[in-house]
Amino acid sequence: MVEGWSLEEVSATVADYFTMLDHALRGEPYNKREHNRRLQLVLRGRSAGAIEFKHANISAILIEHGFPYIDGYKPRGNYQELLRELVATRLEGDARLAAVAQQIVTAPAPEVPTVRSLADILVPAPVRERNTARSYERLLPATAPRRDVNYLERDATNASLGRAGELFALRLEHQRLWEAGHRQLANRIEHVSQTQGDGLGYDILSFESDGAERLLEVKTTSFGAMTPFFASRREVAVSEQYMSHFNVYRIFQFRESPKLFILPGSLRESCVLDPVQYRASLL
Repeated sequence: MVEGWSLEEVSATVADYFTMLDHALRGEPYNKREHNRRLQLVLRGRSAGAIEFKHANISAILIEHGFPYIDGYKPRGNYQELLRELVATRLEGDARLAAVAQQIVTAPAPEVPTVRSLADILVPAPVRERNTARSYERLLPATAPRRDVNYLERDATNASLGRAGELFALRLEHQRLWEAGHRQLANRIEHVSQTQGDGLGYDILSFESDGAERLLEVKTTSFGAMTPFFASRREVAVSEQYMSHFNVYRIFQFRESPKLFILPGSLRESCVLDPVQYRASLL
């Protein structure tokens, strides 16, 4: 029978993850497999898979705290309370890492990358593991973690990054239609968030090969594929009203090497929607 993780084991695992996270945020090379091997020497009896699962648990906790995670460790829930406490304590005390995250989320976007082909950057939409999704949702804290800064939200509201992502999506759509021989449709693509304002519930009016409208809401992040994005009530409503035409273009790792996955149809069907703010009116 495998015993529960001790304080010493959890502490060593958290410290190792944060070392890798520091390298990742700074754009410095590191070897996850070598980190795992070295940690096995400290955590005698813990397998490589068990350590990787624990690192994935840490990713889930970081996301809950509005902090970037290591993209190679897909967030997984069903974690022990001790792990959550140690991660939270480490976040509160690591001003150096917080400064790095702050610098990333407030930095101007890099130059819009050259578009080669949609196929070069398009990946399947990630999903949570079925055997952990329910536990993850059940174990979410009843109240928001006590952090002054939600770095994932700041990344999402970085206007420079958002506009660069939209321009990137525009180029992708134009090239998709141009390469398919639909040049007239390509020339009709409209950046509606700029020409008509950002209240339509989508950013780009594009077209399918048969001429049907293709409504694109672009969500861009500097971080990994599982980073949550923020959707307005209007965007959710439009995704339901025009579900056969609506698509979220989720662009991730934009500052490093942009990748893209697409969520078609209603956001209520493709995502778990959590209310994050309220409108308060006087009595």
